[in-house]
Amino acid sequence: MSPERPTLPPVRLNSEAELARDALAVPLLARAVRLARWAGPDTRVGAGGELADEQLPEAAALLGYAADDEDGPGYASEAWRVAVDAGLVEITEEAAEGDEEEAEATVTQGEELALLTAGSPQDVLGIWLTALDTVLADAAVPDLDDLVGALEEGGEIDLDSLGWDPEAEAEFLEGVLGNLYLLTVAEDAPADAPVPLPALAASMIVPDDMGEPSDDVLEQVSDAMMRLDDQFRLLEPVGLVEFTPVDEALMAEAGEEPAELSPDEEDISRYGMVRLTPLGLYGVRSRMLDAGIDAPAVGDLADKGADVLLAATADFPEAAARAETELWLRRHQPLPAARELLAAARGGDEDAPLRRLRCQQALSLVGGEAEPALREILDDPELGGLARVWLTEHGAADVPPPSEAMVYWLTIDTVAAQLAAEGNSEELQGLVEGLAQQHGGFFDTAWRVDHPATADVLEAMGRLHPDKKVAKEARKAAFKARSAGR
Repeated sequence: MSPERPTLPPVRLNSEAELARDALAVPLLARAVRLARWAGPDTRVGAGGELADEQLPEAAALLGYAADDEDGPGYASEAWRVAVDAGLVEITEEAAEGDEEEAEATVTQGEELALLTAGSPQDVLGIWLTALDTVLADAAVPDLDDLVGALEEGGEIDLDSLGWDPEAEAEFLEGVLGNLYLLTVAEDAPADAPVPLPALAASMIVPDDMGEPSDDVLEQVSDAMMRLDDQFRLLEPVGLVEFTPVDEALMAEAGEEPAELSPDEEDISRYGMVRLTPLGLYGVRSRMLDAGIDAPAVGDLADKGADVLLAATADFPEAAARAETELWLRRHQPLPAARELLAAARGGDEDAPLRRLRCQQALSLVGGEAEPALREILDDPELGGLARVWLTEHGAADVPPPSEAMVYWLTIDTVAAQLAAEGNSEELQGLVEGLAQQHGGFFDTAWRVDHPATADVLEAMGRLHPDKKVAKEARKAAFKARSAGR
């Protein structure tokens, strides 16, 4: 695979307008907006910009929490922190009159607040991403009771006694979200299917090459699962995930061992289920891009040239490649598009067969207006066979039959493309068997084909064909091709 090719399957994102509407409906951001509109010169904050304790009951009541709701002040404090970090409120400090060492904080509405109603979808999403950063930072922090218990004399937190590594915890959570993203965008992933929390935790703990996990590894998975249960509870209000928490009936009583995971698939949801929302997909991808990870999205290539389209979609799953190509074609007239695609498909490099396969698939989406472009290349040694296939499939008249050399060249090119796209798949094995059966003496001629991939294709046919005699013929042909410099 070329280094410039994507490392992740492309994701299908909702439009920015749809995502912005989702962001505005996020409970945590909505609470932050209400507090920002309530804030003013009389609002009192602490030295770190946090809402003063005496202000918390009023703020909680504004958000709809009853006076006896113990969680209300905590939710108000969290929403205020998001409002500050996202620029919905602005805190300025001025020296108190007559005392330059003492500062007074003045609270005003921030410039970002107006962008939520008058700004573009990109403005709204930028504010939401900042809110997400704040919540992710909070999610990587241990429970407050644990922090208080770890306080040393002098007010410092003893991280060693707490067993908390802030950087490692943040990396773990980012890794979890990365795995959840990959499970979501994978070609074989069921649409909108949630991921069981034990499976997500295991993806971070259990090595890929491990057979039966040891008791120690299972205990680590259980601990990670419970940690994720706490973290996803925090991440759901910011709109990142939809989350079904671990059933409280399964929670271990104090001093007891956690309940064992039931093998009954009907019970798996009791151990927690999570899925990224459409907004969550956008958010995790944005963070990946910021970290320098290649995380393509369908539609990224719509304004690029055909050469970029064919190269980038070479390793896309088939459905994603088709969707990307359809978007590209919408921006181009059929005939110029066909000519541009055909020009980009030429070449004798290693990636050329797969480019031609993607070109052929793209041209299948173009109507009869593209016919002149295909007729122009009927005599082209690389593209003439492809052109004849397209013209025949579209019912064109007077399509000249291909020469034997062109048929064999196209066959080698097609198998080379399938090898690059799918490896030793069952579909390719069926193609190999069909070729050997339909063309008597196929290998006697095939080794002479002047194609850069001839020897590799014949070797692959030798590996894939189930008949030992035919496989041996293919290997002999591959040897001849290499000896001839094919």
